[in-house]
Amino acid sequence: MTTELAIEPVTVIGGVDTHKHTHYAAAVDAHGRLLGHREFTANDSGYAALLAWMRAQGQVQAIGVESTGSYGATLTRHLSAEGIAVVEVNRPNRLARRMDGKSDRLDAEQIARAVIAGTSTAVPKAKSGAVEVIRTLRVTRASAVKARTQAFNTLWGVMIGAPSPLRDELVVLTKRTLVNRCMGLRPETTDLHSLSHNPERLLMAAVKTSLRDLARRWKTLDAEIKALNEQIAALVTATAPDLVEMHGVGVEIAGQFLVTAGDNAERIRNEAAFAKLCGVAPQPASSGRTTGRHRLSRGGDRAANSALYIVAIVRMRHHAPTRAYVDRRTAEGLSKREIIRCLKRYIAREVFNNLPRAMLTQPSDDIVDAAA
Repeated sequence: MTTELAIEPVTVIGGVDTHKHTHYAAAVDAHGRLLGHREFTANDSGYAALLAWMRAQGQVQAIGVESTGSYGATLTRHLSAEGIAVVEVNRPNRLARRMDGKSDRLDAEQIARAVIAGTSTAVPKAKSGAVEVIRTLRVTRASAVKARTQAFNTLWGVMIGAPSPLRDELVVLTKRTLVNRCMGLRPETTDLHSLSHNPERLLMAAVKTSLRDLARRWKTLDAEIKALNEQIAALVTATAPDLVEMHGVGVEIAGQFLVTAGDNAERIRNEAAFAKLCGVAPQPASSGRTTGRHRLSRGGDRAANSALYIVAIVRMRHHAPTRAYVDRRTAEGLSKREIIRCLKRYIAREVFNNLPRAMLTQPSDDIVDAAA
């Protein structure tokens, strides 16, 4: 009589090193043994082939993906839609890289091992909902604002160097009036070659043409920015009405907090994790006999940190409960900088509880009262 032994399914942990045109995947088992590695194209058919290859190795437990916000964003969406647990892995194992060198295969393998060891546990942003739309529009608007500023600075520089009669007329105008006046400039001719025999008329025609074109560019970008502002305001208000209602939080600040948290804000475990994400959680700095010491955090999302600072400043100037809190802490001997750090931590807690999430962690009443 023979006894058949039950074969346990192989638990697979994957790692993917992402690039522009290809992704390199590696699969290891729960004991860290390499099961295989392979390169796939960075498109829909490649993503499907990658997942099928992973599943052929055994039961997929999780897949670590590098650069989930850029080259790995589309792959992350595909894996999440298939029900695969995705872990964000962005920092390579520097010791392993120094000892073994670097290649796509080695990087993919180290990504998988980081998931097994638990050194990488972050859940990537979903990038598939209203917040991703807001982020995309904000990026587009930021680019347009930068281009508009550059266009006006160029216009101003050309105007300052223009012939005296034209310069004296334009230099006294306000910004928008200057742009409107430049749009109405009419060069004698657009064929500058025909004026080559008269340097003065040639210079005036060239300056007027440049000012008119730059003004038109500024107007086009200004209209684009206004349209984007309206779209962003409508989306932010519809997505997070409670966040917009907070004192000192407008559409721009609320949009930044939404982008920081992502579409799947439930990935942030609690308000302390959100504070660390925003760079307002004190970092332990104890050693030896020195205990209980903390230092200022320099990590986290610096744009979200800046947004918290703006809210703190607004409340310190225009919010009676916050001003009373500042007076009390000042009497206790804290400096203004230390008080702002405390306020930013409290505001981060309030923001966390007003994010559009299914489950909220309720803060203690005394801290809410102090920061409200």
